[in-house]
Amino acid sequence: MAKAIHSMIRVINEQKSVDFYTKAFDLAVADRFDFDSFTLIYMKNQESDFELELTVNKDQAGAYDLGSGYGHFAVCVDDLDAEHAKLQKLGYAPRDIVTFERDGALFAKFFFVKDPDGYDIEVLQEHGRFR
Repeated sequence: MAKAIHSMIRVINEQKSVDFYTKAFDLAVADRFDFDSFTLIYMKNQESDFELELTVNKDQAGAYDLGSGYGHFAVCVDDLDAEHAKLQKLGYAPRDIVTFERDGALFAKFFFVKDPDGYDIEVLQEHGRFR
């Protein structure tokens, strides 16, 4: 059986990205591997063994074209309102909180925020299937 272990995104500025994921989602650098042409930074927290891999390609001069294929990275939190307020206070400009219902019942309550490279991060209230 396969086990999901990480997801990778390419970033331009290592420190700016590490700072964002540390401050916004309490992720910490678990490992960092420097190679001639790229650096891999693995980030995670105590909530899960799943890691976010930040890849810094040393020859990348400008922003990446995220195209139409990327969707989003998602995290769940136990207090969505507090998380939204925290991200606002940090200056990350989270979008408004949205409540999404299915068959008259709450399916998801969430908002999106962009990381320094423009990747969308979905922040969900812990509820139902989102744990």
